[in-house]
Amino acid sequence: MDLDLIQLAVPTLAKGLWLTAVLTLAAVAIGFNLGLALAVMRLSKNRFVSGFAKGYSTVFRGTPLLVQLFLFYYGLGQIAFVRDNPVLWWVIGDGVHCAVMALALNTAAYTSEILRGGLLSIPGGLVEAAQACGMSRLLCFRRITFPLAIRQALPAYGNELVLVVKGTSLASTITVLEITGHAKRLMSQTYAILEVFAIAGMLYLLINLVLITLVRLLEASLTRYVPR
Repeated sequence: MDLDLIQLAVPTLAKGLWLTAVLTLAAVAIGFNLGLALAVMRLSKNRFVSGFAKGYSTVFRGTPLLVQLFLFYYGLGQIAFVRDNPVLWWVIGDGVHCAVMALALNTAAYTSEILRGGLLSIPGGLVEAAQACGMSRLLCFRRITFPLAIRQALPAYGNELVLVVKGTSLASTITVLEITGHAKRLMSQTYAILEVFAIAGMLYLLINLVLITLVRLLEASLTRYVPR
């Protein structure tokens, strides 16, 4: 690989590194909370509430993220009500905002299924014991159900975090200059397709290695009392 190309490509692609991190953190923060709400809704005895959560999960997990991005960015922008509403246009009219929304809504669907599995894995006896001690449902959820569910769901959720990082590369299709967006621009200038995207891939790998390490450290901390 040409040294001059490396000196040109690395600083250029690094410009998109911070935006990739911002997209990931914002999407995960929104998507986790929304996914938790959907997971609780799925376990509701109310058919309408559980049916809505199930339908949401089915739609967003059953359609490609790229299609969702295009529908939000190009499709909703054609609706007069969206264009005339300042709040909606603030979300849809900006590529970064739209990418965060699409990534968050997408990961929320997968997160809801992961957390639902974690919640279902909690033994019913623990919840009954907490209620017998006088704990309210909210206090029981905060102190017992949720921490245990997170411990069970963390390995699978770690994989979802990696998928979110890789999913940010699709934001380049709606004019967002994250790592892949800068790579496409640099490729059109240098025509060094292999070299440019090899460096871009290494940056994504670096981000994911850091994420995986953090998830494993958190998992080790949460399971430090569990016999190996």
